Amino acid sequence: MAAIVVEELRKSYGSLHAVRGVSFSVEPGEVFGLLGPNGAGKTTIVEILEGYRRRDHGRVEVLGADPATAGRDLRRRVGMVLQECAVEPYLTVREVVELHRGYYPKPLPTDDVIELVGLKEKARVRVKRLSGGQQRRLDLALALIGDPELLFLDEPTTGFDPSARRNAWEIVRGMRKLGKTILLTTHYMDEAQNLTDRVCVVSAGEVVRIGTPASLRAERAETRIQFVRPDGVSVPEVGEVVPGGEDGLMAMITETPTKALHELTAWAVARGLELERLEVSQPSLEDVYLELTGDE
Repeated sequence: MAAIVVEELRKSYGSLHAVRGVSFSVEPGEVFGLLGPNGAGKTTIVEILEGYRRRDHGRVEVLGADPATAGRDLRRRVGMVLQECAVEPYLTVREVVELHRGYYPKPLPTDDVIELVGLKEKARVRVKRLSGGQQRRLDLALALIGDPELLFLDEPTTGFDPSARRNAWEIVRGMRKLGKTILLTTHYMDEAQNLTDRVCVVSAGEVVRIGTPASLRAERAETRIQFVRPDGVSVPEVGEVVPGGEDGLMAMITETPTKALHELTAWAVARGLELERLEVSQPSLEDVYLELTGDE
């Protein structure tokens, strides 16, 4: 049975149609990414799944229950990191986690969770003295303390520095290894590419594509070859020439990268030339995302 089922979900606010017939499912143990620009309907979808907002139409199931009518039993099985969380600012990190621990029948040990999210050194610090990134780590700790089957992570690494983001990624990977199901929303495409098993791209309240990051990237078959154009020579055009940028960079797009790169490097070697700043790159998930949501 799927952990999350969404069929023909619709939600409007007056004349604004925020969600227009969205359908997808999330399998147990899967990290599923919900991607889209601001105003695409992601937060409305997540809030309906969490039971915070009523839907106008469609079928929704979370762990086999309707979140609109399910009670305490479902909430005990779910952890959430919302876009904005508020906790008592004058309590310490440990006090806040210990308080929330008491809401669950089989919680994880407080100290283990604090260490897991990287707040061991801040356990006795009051919440109001934490940085923005440290407060997001605390939000994650509160989502994990109940040992949930399903985690909703709504932009969980916003405000994190690069090192903290990578640490958060390891936490997510660890949750997946434990069999947890995770629904992740994020504006960081590298985060989605590194963490998710599948992604659902939403634009203007509608699903525009569902698939693995690899399958979405494969929809754009072209490869970009870029290098500094050698002075005084005519370079063979092994692909479609596109603007390469500053500093004499030349770029070509090809759908046969192995053949194109072989021809180019063989030409350079035969003339004793070094192709400076030679780079070969394929479309990233961000490239595909921008193409899918360009109108937004």
